[in-house]
Amino acid sequence: MPAPAEDLTTTERNDIYPGIDPTSHYKNQTYKGKVVFITGANRGIGEATALFYARAGATVSLAARDASLLEAVKAQILKENPSAQVATFATDVKSVEQVQAAIEGTVAKFGKLDVVFANAGVADRWIEPFTATDPNTWWSSMEINLRGVYNVAHFALPHLDKTNGYFVATSSKLGVYRQPFTSSYAVAKHALIRLIEFIAIEHPQVKAYAIHPGLIKTGATDANPGMWDCPDTPELPAGTLLRLTSGKEDWLAGGYVSSNWDFDEVTEKYKEKIIELGGVVSRLTVPQ
Repeated sequence: MPAPAEDLTTTERNDIYPGIDPTSHYKNQTYKGKVVFITGANRGIGEATALFYARAGATVSLAARDASLLEAVKAQILKENPSAQVATFATDVKSVEQVQAAIEGTVAKFGKLDVVFANAGVADRWIEPFTATDPNTWWSSMEINLRGVYNVAHFALPHLDKTNGYFVATSSKLGVYRQPFTSSYAVAKHALIRLIEFIAIEHPQVKAYAIHPGLIKTGATDANPGMWDCPDTPELPAGTLLRLTSGKEDWLAGGYVSSNWDFDEVTEKYKEKIIELGGVVSRLTVPQ
């Protein structure tokens, strides 16, 4: 019996396409009055997402470890829109105290949270079995990629409950597949998908997603040069998030999504079945 499919079949998207074109969000200021909190906002996916939300009218609060890079992102936003509201918080997501301070500081400054994007993550070198690696390095990766998201969720969800908001965390296709030597990253990303499923159950008023952002040149790919081509742009997940948190795809909430999907095709081909099955969630496949 062939193994069941572990991904949806759509046109593979690598950059902005009509279904996630942000132009209408910018023109209509879709996110005016919304407060968006982003970790890992200092570069790459987080930076692109911050710029997209700010261009769409959102107030943005940016968190990352490197304060100088955060200030550069803030400066870029203010260069495009001098009246934009932007806050920055130097934050290590492994630190409960720092995450709490960033989230509570955001709410104190702007009054609420509407969208949270837990994007901070890290990857180590994937060249040998985990038994050949330093256990502390393995667990450090787990802590940033899983505990970091948990910390953000722990403090953000009570605020998102009040606004019927959105919680999105950066997962990975590696959380679905099994590629040798990637366990420190893949196990965390797989567990993160399950965490999103628990958020959907325990905080049903919050729409939660674990998103595969695509294969983008980031710290993970820099740590593993030559492992993959990186055909996708940071703008791909940024545009996808604008669509996911606009209310258009709430029926998809509670599980895994991929930026590489064509969301118009997902709606057309899979919406009815996904709703029937209760989302794109982790399940055992049991031989019949």
